[in-house]
Amino acid sequence: MISPECIWPLGAELGEGPVWSSADKAVYFGDIKRKHVHRYATQTRETMTWPAPSEPCFIVPAENDAFVCGLRKGLYRFDPRAGTFDKLEDVEREQAANRLNDGFVDAQGYLWFGSMDDAEDAPTGALYRVDDRGKVERRDDGYVITNGPAASPDRRTLYHTDTLGRTIYAFDVDERGTLSNKRAIIHVQGTAHPDGMAVDAEGCLWVALFGGGCIERYSSDGKQIDTVAFPCSNITKLVFGGDDLCTAYVTTALKGLSESRRERETLAGGLFAFRSPVPGLPQNTLTRGLVRPH
Repeated sequence: MISPECIWPLGAELGEGPVWSSADKAVYFGDIKRKHVHRYATQTRETMTWPAPSEPCFIVPAENDAFVCGLRKGLYRFDPRAGTFDKLEDVEREQAANRLNDGFVDAQGYLWFGSMDDAEDAPTGALYRVDDRGKVERRDDGYVITNGPAASPDRRTLYHTDTLGRTIYAFDVDERGTLSNKRAIIHVQGTAHPDGMAVDAEGCLWVALFGGGCIERYSSDGKQIDTVAFPCSNITKLVFGGDDLCTAYVTTALKGLSESRRERETLAGGLFAFRSPVPGLPQNTLTRGLVRPH
């Protein structure tokens, strides 16, 4: 039985988007609502926090020891040495009620990310990919909350989550990032909502359940294989890290909990870790399309 350990009880309001940095053996993630980017060094347990100009919705490793952050209304280059955020591209300036949400880098080095209605009501969210010129291209739409873009080990399938619809979709994806054959492969039952996810080396999906107090592991055809239970309700995303990629680092959230539940769930909003029976896929670095600020 897998037992997660809270390694940093920081009480994030909306901890999200953990990524693994092999260069400094650290986990980077954001607290969207408190507008912070955090780093946890796994060997020394040293922590660092940077204020962001607006909500840091995702963070991904880029070239030259930098990162690209999706803030509320655009893509920014984040330099942790200087603590600076430099704008790369605006996104959805015409959609005032929207903000960016989850993102990831595929094995070719391209950035995929989604947007959402910040009020969690209107289906104005979309899925995007950034091309070689740095142009943000819409690939799918009609979502209230987008989440968990991820890809299969053979690079032929892209997974994407309709959080409010409690559905995870699979697409065929070619080398140009063109999507086709959209199909629902997972329907989450009950009241929990699928949030971020990661894919392991066997091609299985590990899905964080917001309001479900767990991560569920599914086969690529949607069969549930395993469950990892947590001592708090709102699990948001995981990333595989460590030298063997068998340590999962998991973000959680206080958001949505009543005052009484916040008092009971003393580790809610913490960063957790557990050992996985199988390794994850390597963390990809963004190398295409977004390199230097304007």
